[in-house]
Amino acid sequence: MDLTPKLQTKRFTLSPLQASDIPALTHAAADPLIWEQHPAKDRWKADVFEPYVTWLLAQGGTLTIRSAAGMAKGMSRFYQTPDIAPDWGIGFTFLTRDLWGGTANAEVKGAMIDHLAAQGANAVWLHFAPDNTRSLRATGKLGATRAEDEVVDYGFGPSRNARMVIFPKTNFAS
Repeated sequence: MDLTPKLQTKRFTLSPLQASDIPALTHAAADPLIWEQHPAKDRWKADVFEPYVTWLLAQGGTLTIRSAAGMAKGMSRFYQTPDIAPDWGIGFTFLTRDLWGGTANAEVKGAMIDHLAAQGANAVWLHFAPDNTRSLRATGKLGATRAEDEVVDYGFGPSRNARMVIFPKTNFAS
């Protein structure tokens, strides 16, 4: 499975996370409201965000999301789901607030889901905190359905996660 593609959408370029992206992503993530529904509510602080994004860089599969003007607008990640192997997940996503409420999440995640579908994925999972209503709404707009919540460990210790699944060959594949 190719987890380091360069994807192009109508408004965004998604490219593999590089160490040189960290300062721009740290700046983009420095809004406390982005993290208010996230378990790591202080991730807007540079001294909390930078070790996290460095960990993501080491794990692989993370894509930097840039606007057509080249501005860092967030990131998202492909990952093997620890709870439903061998299926794949998309997550660890954040977008700057100017992109909330519109079609940016669907555009970005749609491209990522299409990429996994083209490589044979039958199901794509999305995990997030069960009380993250913003992510629940955005994921529902993709056509994903909610599965049973599960305790999952992504390397930070076990935590309860809402799980939603989408079947790309039904919802997204051309």
